[in-house]
Amino acid sequence: MQQPFALFKTNLSSGIVVCLVALPLCLGIAIASGAPPLSGIIAGIIGGIVVGVISNSHLSVSGPAAGLTAVVLSAIATLGSFELFLCSVVIAGVIQTILGILRAGTISNYFPNNVIEGMLAGIGIIIIRKQIPHAIGYDIENMVKEETIFDSWHSLIDFFTGAFDRFHWGVILIFFLSVCILTLWSRYKLHEKMKLLPGALVAVFAGVLLNEFVFTSNEWLVIRGSLLVNLPALHGIQEITHVLVMPDFSGLMRVDVWTIGLTVAAIASIETLLSIEAADKLDSLRRVTDTNIELIAQGAGNIISAMVGGLPMTSVVLRSSANANAGATHKTSTIIHGVLLLFCMMALPALLNKIPRATLAAILILIGYKLAKPSLFNSYWRKGKYQFIPFIITVIAVVLFDILRGVGLGLLISLGFVLREHLRKTYYISKEELESAGEIRIHLGEEVSFLNKAAIKRTLYNIPSNTSVILDATRTTYIAADVLDIIEEFVNYRAKELNINVQLVGLNMVHIEQSSAQHPQIEIIHKRTL
Repeated sequence: MQQPFALFKTNLSSGIVVCLVALPLCLGIAIASGAPPLSGIIAGIIGGIVVGVISNSHLSVSGPAAGLTAVVLSAIATLGSFELFLCSVVIAGVIQTILGILRAGTISNYFPNNVIEGMLAGIGIIIIRKQIPHAIGYDIENMVKEETIFDSWHSLIDFFTGAFDRFHWGVILIFFLSVCILTLWSRYKLHEKMKLLPGALVAVFAGVLLNEFVFTSNEWLVIRGSLLVNLPALHGIQEITHVLVMPDFSGLMRVDVWTIGLTVAAIASIETLLSIEAADKLDSLRRVTDTNIELIAQGAGNIISAMVGGLPMTSVVLRSSANANAGATHKTSTIIHGVLLLFCMMALPALLNKIPRATLAAILILIGYKLAKPSLFNSYWRKGKYQFIPFIITVIAVVLFDILRGVGLGLLISLGFVLREHLRKTYYISKEELESAGEIRIHLGEEVSFLNKAAIKRTLYNIPSNTSVILDATRTTYIAADVLDIIEEFVNYRAKELNINVQLVGLNMVHIEQSSAQHPQIEIIHKRTL
């Protein structure tokens, strides 16, 4: 076990890198969520310090997540105030804590990958759609007045009809410059060669410098007002307490507040558990995170974050991978990044307020593209309809409705396909196939449930007279009582009536003992035929 100072020294540089990566993301995600920019940094601070201390993950970094932007945006609009939404986040944190105590850390294993990927792809499309105004320079104050913009594809078309008049050419130039920087940094892996210069930070500096020193002589290019980040200046405890937003706990009496709290808890927990799994794979020492402790840590983090006006948080793959690539060996790196974010919030608001929102839009649009890249759609298309249909339906439903309904619909479609495949296994053979078969051999699956009852019954009653049939249950470990009823009835009555010679293979005492009281004849049949 390393000493605290040694851990600090080893993980200082990686903590700085993660802070530089997280800072623009915290601001951008808050803006994309329709929340105060400061709320994103607060969530990053709490995610670094509080979650970092409680969690036993050595590489995971928590903070505001792009995957929750659509939920936050719609929730604030639904509830009518950010304070009521913070009440929902407190509820979500309590639920996550309870889930951790109840050891529900394996819950993510029950969500199919195609639905999860569909949810993330849908979120990516929403992020891109919501960031278009910031990319072209449409004033955020006008957007608030015309809040229906981008809420539907019809309003999107109407917006672009007169979009040329709304363009701000300075914003567009900075947006494309930022996209170029981020793309080059990613393509040539410059973040690995220059660890203290992540692409997002370079894009931010380039945007600030261009606006401050190049555009100042061109009135039609210079960016001002709501097209820049707007953080309050903080000069002491009194100003901090005045700026921080507190939850409105009157929302505890409202059903919609609880519904949103449940939604945030579910999505944040799933995204966290998936991110933790990814972070553990990045660990060169192959240490395994206790997911139940992680849920408790995330729950505590969300409660504290909401109490001081911060966004909900999750463990985030992007920041965790940046942490691993920067050489982090211990969660000390995560805690350092949280402390540095606190320093930036307190000491550098004037500098942060010079950041063009166009740069943050570029960062978020590229994140959205990575979540919904065309190769992902092509990959699921190649996997076949049983993988593609739940995936694409989840994507469409998330974009058109909301994440909860999108994931719910995707799960229902996936469950439908599972049941369909379960019913279609070798339990049913058509009458035509049976008539043309030289020897009829029916293989039962490993588990034969009541769902297979109808198919087995139809198969047995399709067997023609004067034939021989082998009912093979050698691989079967469980047969439902309903199915045993059908087999008993077929052997004792229909087979005798139609002169069908029946052999039961593998129907041993494991199956008989499950319901011997209800099926005394089955044991006799077994002994007589085998």
